[in-house]
Amino acid sequence: DTPAITVIETKAKSRRLKAEVGLGLIILDYLQLMRGSAFKDSREQEISEISRSLKALAKELSVPVIALSQLNRKVEDRTNRRPQMADLRESGAIEQDADLIAFIYRDEVYNRSDDNPEKGTAEIIIGKQRNGPTGIVKLAFQEKYTRFENLARGEDMP
Repeated sequence: DTPAITVIETKAKSRRLKAEVGLGLIILDYLQLMRGSAFKDSREQEISEISRSLKALAKELSVPVIALSQLNRKVEDRTNRRPQMADLRESGAIEQDADLIAFIYRDEVYNRSDDNPEKGTAEIIIGKQRNGPTGIVKLAFQEKYTRFENLARGEDMP
């Protein structure tokens, strides 16, 4: 929970935790809050360095790394607001380096009408999966608890 942490600090902290107590997973919230290890000409280059470094860290420590990422604002300009790979903010390297990219889409965020048939549902969009299929998983979403659950049997599946 360190704001503006650098890649070098992340690596050092992760290695130390792995050695001291074991480490099964690294979660970064979120990628664009991190800083690269050196000055780059652009933020896109810096995010590319961060992305590649996290991929290398995952391999080195044999642990999965989950890195949350912001989306750019283009999604708000489209009729279909489901996020796409091109919406990942500040870098194509995220798409290139990731083994799996998943987006959460909730229609009721954009369509707030009381009669929205998608109210209480969410879509997990698998935009990339290096060793498996892509697609959409529709889930129930309990906003009160910020919880995702399987849809009841017989509910609409995409």
